Amino acid sequence: RLQLEESGGGSVQSGGSLRLSCAASVLTYNIYCMGWFRQAPGNEREGVAAIDSDGIIIYADSVKGRFTVSQDKAQNTLLLRMNSLKPEDTGVYYCAATASCPGGRWNLEGGEYEYWGQGTQVTVSS
Repeated sequence: RLQLEESGGGSVQSGGSLRLSCAASVLTYNIYCMGWFRQAPGNEREGVAAIDSDGIIIYADSVKGRFTVSQDKAQNTLLLRMNSLKPEDTGVYYCAATASCPGGRWNLEGGEYEYWGQGTQVTVSS
């Protein structure tokens, strides 16, 4: 069974940067989509960024131009580089994967993913 483990969260001031990593326990050759999601207290989980097996990437409008997702298949790692962080980016960030990539903006729907990490906290102070 695929296991995912996030790292790299922390506390930064507004305008700062963080890089999140997601390590997969097994080869991800049969995983067609991987994504980052986040959940702030009192809010629903939302998709942040996703990448499919063809390298097609989609971002939530709220992070476009500030966040960059990338995948190192040789290292079984998914990365999320977050720049120009804002207080509203605060939340628990989760890595997720699915073997059945829905396509398009559906790749940002958490219900489409069957594998999840435990999450890592990101706190951005003003």
